Amino acid sequence: MAKGRELKGRIKSVENTRKITRTMEMVATSKMKRAQDRVVSARPYANALTDVISSLYSPDLAERFPLLRQVSAPKRVALVVLTSNRGLAGGFNANLIKQARVQIAELEKTNVKVEVHVIGKKGIGYFKYVGRELKSSRIDVTDRPTAENASEIVDALMKEFIDGELDGVYVTYSKFNSVLNTPPTTDRVLPVTPPVAKEGGVQRDYLLFPSAEAILTDLLPSYVRNAIYRALVETVAGEQAARRTAMKNATDNAGDILNVLRRTYNRARQAQITQEIAEIVGGAAALQG
Repeated sequence: MAKGRELKGRIKSVENTRKITRTMEMVATSKMKRAQDRVVSARPYANALTDVISSLYSPDLAERFPLLRQVSAPKRVALVVLTSNRGLAGGFNANLIKQARVQIAELEKTNVKVEVHVIGKKGIGYFKYVGRELKSSRIDVTDRPTAENASEIVDALMKEFIDGELDGVYVTYSKFNSVLNTPPTTDRVLPVTPPVAKEGGVQRDYLLFPSAEAILTDLLPSYVRNAIYRALVETVAGEQAARRTAMKNATDNAGDILNVLRRTYNRARQAQITQEIAEIVGGAAALQG
């Protein structure tokens, strides 16, 4: 019965694994719902910022704001890559890293020096493995990112851009369109591209105090910080969605393996019983003879 005991051990092992993956699926589902709520709640503020800036923007004002400075031939840019601290999320981190590599290659093809800033253990581990120097890295951003996290990431980059040390800032993140659609995406956050007012949309008549220039001075940095914050919360939502899908697939696969192992065990047990019965019948026949 050595084979039977071995099969029973494998069945027990797969059952334990299935319990773990099912639990992780439930946890990821719960976290995904909270992360999805944060994504939805961040959109009204972002839309309001976009509406105000698009209404206030004019070419003559743009010349006075460094964050709107458009560079025709950039020499040095920063790329912020958002990844997760944990794995078991399918190809989530691999896809983000692949997108970052594509963006780096496109920029370097035009002789642009790219400074890489990585958030998350998975991205840090990859770039260290390939020998890519990182300008900065951090692993302290949790699955509940805050506006302060976004400020800490981008404020120094904004200062470098204003001082002329950088000609652009990009962010690679997971865009959360839906639970099943979270493509890796790269957006340019600096220089700020003036939002275009929607055709046919409601045109609001603002009373500006103290002035449009003073308002834009405060709103433009907020607009950039909000772009990073939205990238953070969307990446977390994408991570949890990917982990939920990966754990569901693992749970389903464990169930399939269990069915095969149980059938194999039952056939082996049945064959052993048949053999024992045959031996008993044969022994009885020998005694009678």
